[in-house]
Amino acid sequence: MCTGEATQSPTHGACALSESVLVERAQDGDDRAFETLVRRHQDTVYRIALRILREPADARDAAQEALVTAWRKLPELADTESFAAWLNRIVGRRALNVLRARRPETPIEDGERIMAAGPGPVAEAFAGGLREALFEALSGLPPPQRVCWILREMEGLGYEEIAEIVDATPTAVRGRIHRARTHLVEALESWR
Repeated sequence: MCTGEATQSPTHGACALSESVLVERAQDGDDRAFETLVRRHQDTVYRIALRILREPADARDAAQEALVTAWRKLPELADTESFAAWLNRIVGRRALNVLRARRPETPIEDGERIMAAGPGPVAEAFAGGLREALFEALSGLPPPQRVCWILREMEGLGYEEIAEIVDATPTAVRGRIHRARTHLVEALESWR
């Protein structure tokens, strides 16, 4: 039977330490605890960076830098229960900084599937064309709007979380997302 600080692992049948315990141990310098946290969150960290940056190499660099920053700043994290949101903020900010540093801004390319392909070649062609139109419309958004829209619509983050990531108020985030949606609806009007 697992204790209060551990949970049953569905894959191994053994007890696995809870995230808050791992964070506390990592804060005390336990490298293995931090490695476990990295394994749990590395896919999400990379996915957020990739969706913001659209360049796999840049996304890998941003994700790695975010994890290094998390390791260095981990002792400053007061609420061990909020580790995942805190880590998402770090990677979101890092990716946003990379995006802002790009001059001129690079267009979004079709590097990732947003929606599943329908049955048959006609549906695939339609979905492919819509994907391309969406990527083109997204590339026309200012970076703050694009990042907020991606974090909300593709990552499913809440307004408060996004506000912390982009260092804005939830009201500003709502406004950015609204303007992004309006732009995307107009840009994709021919696909209705």
